[in-house]
Amino acid sequence: MKFKHIVYLLLAVVLGGMVFYRISANNAKDEENGKGKGKEGGDKKPSKVSGIVLKPQVFSDNLLLSGSIEANEQIEVRSEVSGVVQSINFKEGSYVSKGQQLFKINDVELRAQLSQARTKQTLASENERRARLLLQKEAISQEEYDIASAEFRSAQAQTQLIQAQIAKTSVKAPFSGKIGLRYISNGSYVTPTTVVANLVNTSQVKITFSIPEKYAAQMKVNTSLSFTISGSRDKFSAKVYAIEPEIEEATRTLKMRAIAENPNGKLIPGTFASVSLPLENINDALLVPTEALIPVQNGKKVFVSVNGKAKEIMVETGARTDKDVLVLTGLKAGDTVLTSGVMTLKDDTPVKVNVN
Repeated sequence: MKFKHIVYLLLAVVLGGMVFYRISANNAKDEENGKGKGKEGGDKKPSKVSGIVLKPQVFSDNLLLSGSIEANEQIEVRSEVSGVVQSINFKEGSYVSKGQQLFKINDVELRAQLSQARTKQTLASENERRARLLLQKEAISQEEYDIASAEFRSAQAQTQLIQAQIAKTSVKAPFSGKIGLRYISNGSYVTPTTVVANLVNTSQVKITFSIPEKYAAQMKVNTSLSFTISGSRDKFSAKVYAIEPEIEEATRTLKMRAIAENPNGKLIPGTFASVSLPLENINDALLVPTEALIPVQNGKKVFVSVNGKAKEIMVETGARTDKDVLVLTGLKAGDTVLTSGVMTLKDDTPVKVNVN
C-alpha cells in the first residue's frame, strides 16, 4: 500500500510540474508579444485603406422638399339663382373662354316681374313729376312731394333688382380654362348649392410647399427652383411669388408658393411634387464621401491619416448630395480622410493610405 501511494504522489508531482511549466511559458510569450506591439515600429502591419485629400470647392446647397401642385385658378361652377336649366352651352372636358355663357336658367317669370316693375316705375316717375310742379306752385306741401319722390326711387330700385336677377340666370365663365364633368342636364332644377361643373385654369400651376423655420431668413420672392413629379423624368422650373408672413406654430415651418408655366398640360393639379429649393452657394465647402462617415452616439465621426496612423475626429455635417456630405466643423483643407475599411479602425491604428 505504501509503495502504491508513493507512485501516485510521484505522478501528481510530475503532472503539476508540467502544468506549471506550460503556464509559465505562455505567460512569457504573451509578455514578449506585448512588448513588441508597444515598441515604435513594432511587428504589427499597417492596415491598407483608401482616402482622399480634402480640397475646398463650390457647393450649391439645396433643400429637398415635398410639395403639391395646384391649379392657377379653380372654381366650382354654380348658379346664383334657383330655377330650371334652359340650355347648357359647353362640352365636358372642353376649353372655354372668359365671358363665355356656360348655361342658362329659365327667366320667363323674372321677365314678367320686370315688366310689372317697369310699369310701376313709369307711374311713380309721372307722379313724382306732377308733385314737383305742384310744389313749385305751393299747391302741395314738401312732405307730400317727398313721399312721391320716395315711391319713385323705390320703384326704380325694384326694377334694377329684377334686372340683376335676370342677369344671374346666364352663368358665364369668370376666366378662361378647361371645364370638367357636368352634373346637370337640360330641365334640371338647380339652386345656389348645386355644383354644375369644375372650371380649372392650368396654363400655369402653383406649387405649394413648406420649409423649416431655420431657413426662413434666406427666403426671397422671385427665387427660382426646380421640381419633378411622379411618373415623369422631366425636370420643371418655377419661381417663388408669395411667402406667408408668419411661421406655422404647429409645424414650425414657413409656407411658400411658386408658379410654373404649363403649356403642354403635363402638370395636373393635385399631383405630388419633389421640390429642390436652392440656398446660398458655399465657395469653400469641404465634402466627404458618405462612406467615410461613422454614426456614433454623440453624432458622427471620421478617421484621418496623421503620421501614418488613423486619427478619430468628431464632425458636424450639413446638407448632402447623392454621394457626398457637407462637413461644417472638425476638418480642414488638406486633411486626408479615410474612406474604406473605416469600420474596423481604432484610434492610432497604423494605416497605409492609397489616396484617390
